[in-house]
Amino acid sequence: MWRNLGASSADSFYQVRPECTDDVPETKFRIKVGKTLSARRWHAAFTPEGYLDIGNVLRRICRGGIHPSIRGEVWEFLLGCYDPKSTFEEREQLRQHRRVQYAALKEECRTMFPLIGSGRFISAPVITEDGDPVLDPIVLQELNAAKVSTSVGQIGASGGFEMVKEHDKSVIQWKISLHQIGLDVIRTDRTLVFYEKQENLSKLWDILAVYAWFDKDVNYCQGMSDLCSPMIILLDDEADAFWCFARMMRRLRSNFRCTGNSVGVEAQLSNLASITQVVDPKLHQHLETLGGGNYVFAFRMLMVLFRREFSFADSLYLWEMMWALEYDPDLFLMYEDPDLTAEKSERPKVKSIRQCGKYERENMRNGGKGAEAPLPISVFLVASVLKDKSAKLTEARGLDDVVKILNNITGNLDAKKACSSAMKLHKKYLKKAANSNR
Repeated sequence: MWRNLGASSADSFYQVRPECTDDVPETKFRIKVGKTLSARRWHAAFTPEGYLDIGNVLRRICRGGIHPSIRGEVWEFLLGCYDPKSTFEEREQLRQHRRVQYAALKEECRTMFPLIGSGRFISAPVITEDGDPVLDPIVLQELNAAKVSTSVGQIGASGGFEMVKEHDKSVIQWKISLHQIGLDVIRTDRTLVFYEKQENLSKLWDILAVYAWFDKDVNYCQGMSDLCSPMIILLDDEADAFWCFARMMRRLRSNFRCTGNSVGVEAQLSNLASITQVVDPKLHQHLETLGGGNYVFAFRMLMVLFRREFSFADSLYLWEMMWALEYDPDLFLMYEDPDLTAEKSERPKVKSIRQCGKYERENMRNGGKGAEAPLPISVFLVASVLKDKSAKLTEARGLDDVVKILNNITGNLDAKKACSSAMKLHKKYLKKAANSNR
């Protein structure tokens, strides 16, 4: 039983390849008896019918994170896949419904490119922007090895797979994305033993490819593989991992949306600049003097939520802390298909503040639910890191120095302290902003 382990590291749950141990920062997250949400406490939080006391769970997560053995199923609630006010039976019906939905989406993608679901994947281009097939030897080899044939290709006289010209623009854009997805798949979390298996690499490629078709407005952007990877590791069923990733993207998709020459995350960088200007005007002025007033140096932190600044286990701990702090009980209803939730309309629509995360409660008290959506806690996390390194950053002589200082924080951040600092900064920012508006 894990209870006998005391304060133990989570590294054993996410094994690192022996040859990579020197390159991976040591995990700071420890499984602590009485603080970490254990399997026993998690199961005890449900009534016999299946209703979940989410408020109690949130407080436990903020005290010590989630035990790795139950992390996947807890994340499904934190990300709004399931309503805490639903029963075991209702959730099982919804789970099966979603698995059928995913199977249909995956089959649709397979008819367009038959490597989907074959257990194989490609990291080479398959089509030009004009819709002409790229007869890359690697792609042809994979297609022939998978022995597949669909309406978008045919078996030639030699018995090999032949691709034909594509005219549908949305299909062309999707097929173009398959190349980048493949390149990113073989680079994602490559230090983990989990990704030594071809089937796991293929699963990551499949989910990202299906999502790119499912959300055509965003398609696929670099960074999504870093966000999706933990879902596959934590949830055994591919469909469950897909919908968990899709719910996560509901929160983050605006970061990846491109309009003209701008990227969605630029809005958050602008917010970061405003926050820093309020809480540390001296630092903000120095960064502007260096030509970094657009805060692009913080781009990666916001896009992939500190995945590169923390070890794998610590980044998961950070995410669940953030989601617990931001938790809104309306999350499920906001993200769900109205047809599936109409029957639950008789349930109370006024949410209890006790069922909200601490950060969400602070926003509610301070009118953060007005016309504009409240800023995500991730922006305050980055701001707290900048403030913590303010002394060094104000000595920087150029943006290269700024980047170097921030790169040096990799492996040296504590997730719980980072969230605590972000909460304090959030409170300070709200107070100063309110005073300046008087």
